Amino acid sequence: MSKIQNYRVNHQIRAKEVRLIDENGKQVGIVPLSEALRFAEEKGLDLVEIAPQAKPPVCKVMDYGKFKYELKKKEREARKKQREHQIEVKDIRMKVRIEEHDLQVKLKHMREFLEDGDKVRVRLRFRGRENVHPELGERLFKRIVEELQDISEVESGPKKEGPFMIFTLAPKRKK
Repeated sequence: MSKIQNYRVNHQIRAKEVRLIDENGKQVGIVPLSEALRFAEEKGLDLVEIAPQAKPPVCKVMDYGKFKYELKKKEREARKKQREHQIEVKDIRMKVRIEEHDLQVKLKHMREFLEDGDKVRVRLRFRGRENVHPELGERLFKRIVEELQDISEVESGPKKEGPFMIFTLAPKRKK
């Protein structure tokens, strides 16, 4: 249930008297509900009950549509900031016998991911007879780690799972 649903506007207020707050936040005082409604109508705004449990209930004169819009905007900003701080794991796949230029492109992508604060999971694929030569994968693993040692550290070492050798790199922690 959102905060917006907790507010009652104009015709939903049930009390006979209310404590009235004007659009600038100044207290007008305790007034009859009909007078509070007239006050809000003169200003062209809504009368919103903000504290129904108080004796007498507290009502504020405001533009309710604008208030709802601002509240939704704040919630969107909060969700956006929360997403910014999440660490993602990016997947990079390559073959064990990768050409030099292709490797440089993959390294460039890995560097970008690590600089953005994301982890990188590398999957080296072994095909056919390459499976009996795990040293090819070890050599490539060492080369990748060496190339990216200035900005990354090995989070989990190489593990062979079926036709893949998998390892994870994480951005270096700031001290």
